[in-house]
Amino acid sequence: MPELQGQCMCGAVTVTATPARDALGACHCDMCRRWSSSAFVSFPAEPGYAALGPVRTYTSSDWAERAFCEECGSALWYRITLPGEMHGQTQMAAGLFDNAADSEIKLELYIDKKPEGYTFEGERRQMTEAEVIAAYAPEAESNA
Repeated sequence: MPELQGQCMCGAVTVTATPARDALGACHCDMCRRWSSSAFVSFPAEPGYAALGPVRTYTSSDWAERAFCEECGSALWYRITLPGEMHGQTQMAAGLFDNAADSEIKLELYIDKKPEGYTFEGERRQMTEAEVIAAYAPEAESNA
């Protein structure tokens, strides 16, 4: 996959990232909807991405953080911070990159939390909240 160049809404943060695959994901969880005011549409980034400018991070759960531009508030990425196999996995906000919109949404997370008012066209894998927690949540939480 080619390296992509992007920026936040005000241009204060520039981002360089290489997609790990040619596919987008959309998350409808409560936090993503509050953060983006819709589904958070992203792509998995290869290690080695770079961001320059006034980046702030927010620890949004026991296992992840979210980054945003300190100037305009644009969502930048969601990153797994929990130790283990997924540590460091980063989902880059697709809206930062002009060419990312050319990819298809191939996964929807928390589909049972999606508001009735919108849908994406086409077929894709869809996972409910319970399926996401069973697959990705920290061991202690998935056993709770």
